[in-house]
Amino acid sequence: MGENKRGAGLTRQTVIDTALRLLDEVGLDGLTVRRLASELGVQSPALYWHLRNKQELLDGMADAIVLAAGMGPPRDGESWQDWLARRAHAYRDSLLVHRDGARLVANAASLGPATIRMFDEELTAMVGHGFTPDLALRTITALTRYVNGCVLQEQTEHRRHVDTPPDRLAALAGLLDGGMEATLIVAFRESGGSFGEDAFEHGLRALIDGTAAALARRPPPQMLNPGEPFPEGRTLK
Repeated sequence: MGENKRGAGLTRQTVIDTALRLLDEVGLDGLTVRRLASELGVQSPALYWHLRNKQELLDGMADAIVLAAGMGPPRDGESWQDWLARRAHAYRDSLLVHRDGARLVANAASLGPATIRMFDEELTAMVGHGFTPDLALRTITALTRYVNGCVLQEQTEHRRHVDTPPDRLAALAGLLDGGMEATLIVAFRESGGSFGEDAFEHGLRALIDGTAAALARRPPPQMLNPGEPFPEGRTLK
């Protein structure tokens, strides 16, 4: 009876929030419907009143992480470059909040209607800044994949930390003719490694600067080259 009452009080959002908390404790591989049901004090079938299957649960969790990053178009007076940088940092932070956050989002089958509508608003704002729709989409997609990949590596590296040799540079240097003066070792030493804020910022800036160059190469809208048809079928002479 008590279990049925608790089950009756469940909501979809409660299930997702609890699943995210459990994710932080057990990781994605340890997150099962049975374990989640036990955490909520119900039997597994009670969850299927709110989510049809585990994939829908995982999609809902991924959607919550994306929304928590604060998606949306640029603020008034904010350049698209500053907005993309802010958006990327916020997205990275949101992924890092949860254990296996990047892996969860990268494997989502779909996102919710609110996220999709917000994404469309972002692309519309980018078009207002001079992007074509396809360049806007490719830019956001490239940045999203970059952030996902960086965080996925960070979180994977964190799990493997216990197996990492205490002196990694020395171990690498032993494989190279130049030893501790080999170019790879010097690069690691000077850069502080391939993870962390500085490494992330370098890649992010390269993507944004590359986007600016691609935008500058695009011909202004409404301009046609000789021989290209006008919309009504006429051609320039």
